[in-house]
Amino acid sequence: MTTPVSLALAIGTLVAGVVVGYFVARARIRREETRPPGPTVAELLERLVRSSHNGVVVLNKFGDMVLHNPRAYELGLVRVNQADPRARKAAEQVVETDEPMEIDLSPLEARGRQPEAVLGQVRPLGDGFTVVEAVDHSEAIRLEAVRRDFVANVSHELKTPVGAIALLTEAVLDAAEDVEEVRRFGGKILRESTRLGQLVTELIALSRLQGAERLPDLNVVEVDAVVREALGRTTLSAESADISITTDPASGLLIEGDRTLLVTALSNLLENAVAYSPAGSPVSISRRLADGMVEIAVTDRGIGIAEDEQQRVFERFYRADKARSRATGGTGLGLAIVKHVAANHGGSVGLWSRPGTGSTFTLRIPAHVRPEPAIEPARAAKTSPAPRQEKTPERTQRLVVTGQESPDHGGNL
Repeated sequence: MTTPVSLALAIGTLVAGVVVGYFVARARIRREETRPPGPTVAELLERLVRSSHNGVVVLNKFGDMVLHNPRAYELGLVRVNQADPRARKAAEQVVETDEPMEIDLSPLEARGRQPEAVLGQVRPLGDGFTVVEAVDHSEAIRLEAVRRDFVANVSHELKTPVGAIALLTEAVLDAAEDVEEVRRFGGKILRESTRLGQLVTELIALSRLQGAERLPDLNVVEVDAVVREALGRTTLSAESADISITTDPASGLLIEGDRTLLVTALSNLLENAVAYSPAGSPVSISRRLADGMVEIAVTDRGIGIAEDEQQRVFERFYRADKARSRATGGTGLGLAIVKHVAANHGGSVGLWSRPGTGSTFTLRIPAHVRPEPAIEPARAAKTSPAPRQEKTPERTQRLVVTGQESPDHGGNL
């Protein structure tokens, strides 16, 4: 039987519990209200680690992973949920010495397009924990390799004409009394010196296009004028090779760019077409406007380029046919200059080719948009002139490559 005293104690306990719960709930609500909006510092740190471009792994004193980010997998720092053995071994040394150290974490075997050069830094965090940070240096290694190849190629290309000029000069001195021999060797010296001068000029042009030197201001340029000037530069070599160059009708198209660079790029395409075409074969130029881009295509019926070489022809000093290039005095820089001229104008250069059929190189440059003339509102309301008719440029002729169907400009691009 419940006594009044026990009942009073029970009620008091209940009331006390309710009061305590009320104040605890109020305190919790106040903490939540005073908590600043947004993520906590711990959450931000976790986001930072996961979004880092470097691979990050935190190891405990046993070499087990405590924390890692997705980039660690991409760089090969983590495999099968375990850190690289080289990183674990380095972490043990760091725990003992309490000094950071650098290690090479590059893949031990080639893995296609995966990073090739990975450098890791191991730092102590205290209490037996270490952090391993891996950085991908593949791009720097690749650029250094390209630089070495470029220097080697330049040295070789310059050595050839310089050596030839020295030998030919000795031959002239030995045959000083033979007029015919002096003329013959003198002609060869002139050709080699011309080739040397052309090589130096193209190297300077290419270094400007690829370097930090400021390009000239872009102006409105007539495409037809660029074609005419490029034809003028190529006429002599085309006539010497018995090759005729034909063009489509004037287009009236405009582009924004540097006229000198554009003429140089188109001249290189024409010289390339002439150099790799048999005597008596035609070379053609066509112009058109497509999707806001002016396309200038140079089509030849020459030896063509194999598919596995088509991506490499725009590399410096690369020649699809080295024997023919040597015979014509080519430097191997012409198409590389075309590529960079197009890129610096916000455009591109495309290639279609088939061995034994010919090639089409297409230079694409953004078209210049003519601004609409402003019309005063009051005058427009009074006169209400008829809508202005824009003049439509003439369509380019369709070029067909013998023996196959070919789209506009003579090739699939």
